[in-house]
Amino acid sequence: MSRYFAEEGLSTYTHVTDQHATYGTKIIVATKREAHYVLDEILGNATDLPITEHATDTHGVTLVNFGLFDLLGLQLSPRIRDLGRITLYRLGPRAEAKARFPHAGALLTRKLNLDLIAEHYDDLLRLAGSLKFGHATASLLVGKLSASSRQNALAAALKEYGALRRTIYAAKYLSDPDYRRRIARQLNKGESLHALRRDLLYAHEGMIRARHLEGQTEQAWCLTLAANAVIAWTTEYYGLAVEQMRRTGRWIDDEVLAHISPAHSENINFFGAIEVDIDAELAQLGPTGYRPLRMRDTLF
Repeated sequence: MSRYFAEEGLSTYTHVTDQHATYGTKIIVATKREAHYVLDEILGNATDLPITEHATDTHGVTLVNFGLFDLLGLQLSPRIRDLGRITLYRLGPRAEAKARFPHAGALLTRKLNLDLIAEHYDDLLRLAGSLKFGHATASLLVGKLSASSRQNALAAALKEYGALRRTIYAAKYLSDPDYRRRIARQLNKGESLHALRRDLLYAHEGMIRARHLEGQTEQAWCLTLAANAVIAWTTEYYGLAVEQMRRTGRWIDDEVLAHISPAHSENINFFGAIEVDIDAELAQLGPTGYRPLRMRDTLF
């Protein structure tokens, strides 16, 4: 999530892949809750990415989202602030939970309304199907269902199902350090992309000046295109540099490479007018179609 100003505040909600590329960018009003927009670009993007899991922070989480993600066959993996304060749910009586889970049973303070979930489960599946096939906008539905009172039976059933999924998530998060590290890595990728996008947006002087949504969205997508171009360029030349170093006898661990981010901007000129002599630039390319690498005499 990055914030800019067009007389009043607005935000862009971006979705980032494992490869650091941005596949979704959506302009949202800064006063609206981010969680309402989490599913929009996951369900509505035009890529062929096999999206199975989404990491987010506390602002991207609601019980409705936990329920919908599972119904859609996706995994919501947030990093929730004050996780110890959330309510955990049990399936049966308190005594049964304590007997079955001696250490954690006392923490399951609320009993799930399984009858409500079962009664409306077919409707929940139809709701998920409407979202999956684009018959309804996720942000609109999530916003309305999240704001609905307990008198709305479908919304209540979805929140109850979301409470079940959140309890399962919390148990996994607290017991699995690898899962926690994976979520942290994903969120760090997003933060590194946000820093690059802020640098690219008018060299630290960025402002979204368009007054209408169409113009704001166009500028946001132009920024995404520029950021993805930087990521692709940096990644490509990282690969060439690694190959060259390996040919000279340097040992490069693939596991270490997996943690190197291409979201750097030290090699990008943000200021001034940039004129490109296409013929001269093409003449500098080597036989492989790339610029020659600038190798230091001594590599550290």
